Amino acid sequence: MTEVQPTTNTALSVARPDTAGHATPNQRAWRRFKRNRLAVWSLRFVALLILLIISWPICLRVVSASGKAGSQWVQGRYPEQLSDDQFQKPSARHWLGTDVHGRDLFSRVISGAQVSLLVGLVGTTVSLVIGVLWGATAGYAGGKLDSALMRLVDILYSLPSIIFVIVLITTLEGVLGKWFDAMGIVSLRGTTRLLLLVVGLGSVSWLNMARIVRGQVLSLKERAFVEASRALGAGPFRILARHIVPHTLGVVIVYLTLTVPAIMLYESFLSYLGLGIQPPMASWGTLIAEGADQINPIRIYWWLIVFPGFLLIFTMLALTFVGDGLRDAWDVRGEE
Repeated sequence: MTEVQPTTNTALSVARPDTAGHATPNQRAWRRFKRNRLAVWSLRFVALLILLIISWPICLRVVSASGKAGSQWVQGRYPEQLSDDQFQKPSARHWLGTDVHGRDLFSRVISGAQVSLLVGLVGTTVSLVIGVLWGATAGYAGGKLDSALMRLVDILYSLPSIIFVIVLITTLEGVLGKWFDAMGIVSLRGTTRLLLLVVGLGSVSWLNMARIVRGQVLSLKERAFVEASRALGAGPFRILARHIVPHTLGVVIVYLTLTVPAIMLYESFLSYLGLGIQPPMASWGTLIAEGADQINPIRIYWWLIVFPGFLLIFTMLALTFVGDGLRDAWDVRGEE
């Protein structure tokens, strides 16, 4: 017994590291991500912002329906509701102050966050679909088709993307609005600019995605599991959908988190120039533009530009830090 006991303990001590080492790649990536405190806190900030965007309109309606006191408290807090509290400084009643029409700036900022994040997420989804399909097709096909597809990407990459979006909006807005009227879809006419903005920003943001996916597909299509699937009779579409594209999701997700703030910045810039979101809708770019319009030598209503501007900056930094954290987490070279 005295000779068997050490052998059993040794076997158990060796088995524990082996069991821990059988974690999936996703579990190991999540462990590495949690070590990056800046990325974790940035993810919490983004989650809190999304929760606030979802819950704030519901809270306003509940308070407004609760009685007279609730209606007085909620006065001016709906983005479209006007009041006489023009240019009120931040206070207990209006946490971020009021704008030129007496509307609560906090509610306006939350409403602008809805539009800015919507444009960023939908535009990123458009770039995801186009970029993955384009890059996967080019990388797997190879040869002349690969060369032709990537030369077109190079040509589009050389064009100024922001000017393309501006031309798209100014050219098609009137045509698309008339088409909506002719089809009897009057409810969509007010969102024509938003639709064109999302499509335009998404259509110029897929070029990097296509290059990244193509590079991943080129390195994966000669792997043994792909050759085995091809030997078993699987076609190109099945191989791409079942074997190659899923292995690129790690890199794709990382790039998506970096694309969202880039599209949000484009949208804010265009809205600041008056070419993006139009009233009565609001985005962070339009709120910053409205605040800049109120700057004059007599008095500066600082809260109109400080709060939307800082929230835009913090959100973009948070999304960037989350993307950096995911990039480091999926980098197997950094694994201990």
